[in-house]
Amino acid sequence: MKELLEKSESKMHKTVERLEHEYTTIRAGRANPNVLDKILVDYYGTPTQINQMAAVSVSEARILVISPWDATSLKAIEKAIQASDLGINPTNDGKVIRIAFPQLTEERRKEIVKEVHKMREDAKVAVRNIRRDAMDKFKAIKKEGSVSEDEIKDGEKKLQNMVDKFCKEIDNVAAGKEKEIMEI
Repeated sequence: MKELLEKSESKMHKTVERLEHEYTTIRAGRANPNVLDKILVDYYGTPTQINQMAAVSVSEARILVISPWDATSLKAIEKAIQASDLGINPTNDGKVIRIAFPQLTEERRKEIVKEVHKMREDAKVAVRNIRRDAMDKFKAIKKEGSVSEDEIKDGEKKLQNMVDKFCKEIDNVAAGKEKEIMEI
């Protein structure tokens, strides 16, 4: 019983961590190296993340600089960024690639906030699914008769408190990201 609650809590915690990581890949008008995490470059026939083949740094608030360790990969990195859904054209000076993040329009900010809300709801659904699975296991344990009904009720109450806590945490993470996006 206790093991089931701990396993459920661990899964819920991972859901929140995954949401936080997804939020770091959202372009919010500032240069953030994490926006490149989803972009894979064809490097000698192997899909490779940019941060594994180049130094990525923020030179100014809105400019990201990519310095490849292998100069021959410069064109491949540039092509992968252009082909991505990032929506920004990189500039290549022969040694480094610079990505300038433009100021977001009000309309684009609202679109991004809608994405943030969708991700928040998806995370909450995932937490609720974890609760549902745990409740099903509680019912199976109850049918076996190896645990008293009071212990089952106590476990269900603890599980619900856990769900409430993680849903509130998800809301807080989403509110922070929304505030960051709406900042000018």
